[in-house]
Amino acid sequence: MATSATLIESEKPDTITVAYEHPWTVRVAHWLNAVAVFVLITSGLRIFRAFPSFGPKIPQQNFWVPPPGITLGGWLGGALQWHFTFMWIFAGSGLMYVIYQVVTGHWRQVLFLPRDIPGVWPMARHYFLFGKKPAIEAAYNPLQKLAYTSTIFFGAMSFLTGLVLYKPAQFWWLTWMLGGFHLARIWHFAAMCGFVAFIPGHLIMVLLHGWNNFYSMITGWKRDPEYLE
Repeated sequence: MATSATLIESEKPDTITVAYEHPWTVRVAHWLNAVAVFVLITSGLRIFRAFPSFGPKIPQQNFWVPPPGITLGGWLGGALQWHFTFMWIFAGSGLMYVIYQVVTGHWRQVLFLPRDIPGVWPMARHYFLFGKKPAIEAAYNPLQKLAYTSTIFFGAMSFLTGLVLYKPAQFWWLTWMLGGFHLARIWHFAAMCGFVAFIPGHLIMVLLHGWNNFYSMITGWKRDPEYLE
């Protein structure tokens, strides 16, 4: 990632500095997860339509009935097929990303730590309230670290609770640890809500950072990164 990025810098003052920020492993995991999360959310909402309640079936009081236009699968059986296929793509790409971070030591750049807490509000104020831009000293600012660390937590929670919903008898011990099938379903829905909350903020940050930030996730290279100024 960025702190160990390959830098190319000319001696001429008016030339461009570039950094190889995102290795292919990170880029592949990112785009696979982007597609998988979209399919899992939309197919999951179609599955939820079959029983849109967290209470007893009789009498049933619907919590929320998702509009058909934001769901995928057409019917319960079709949605389950989409969901059970992309759950493994999601898990595989997520595992690949985590292993890469641990093996290379790049997790130190992304993981949100207590020392990052003071920097969250200044960055949030800059992004969403047009406040003064704090100094950029690293590849990921505290708000980005909080967002990315949260997605790792949401991903782990969604996968573990998903295993309970997928095979509650085979994973009885995990079902018990999560408080039973009923609570696992609530945690699974909460994890989805976490991803839904993350996506708009992530897109806003990408737009505010400009084309270079988006382009770097395609090629790996970023022009004139702020933390090298």
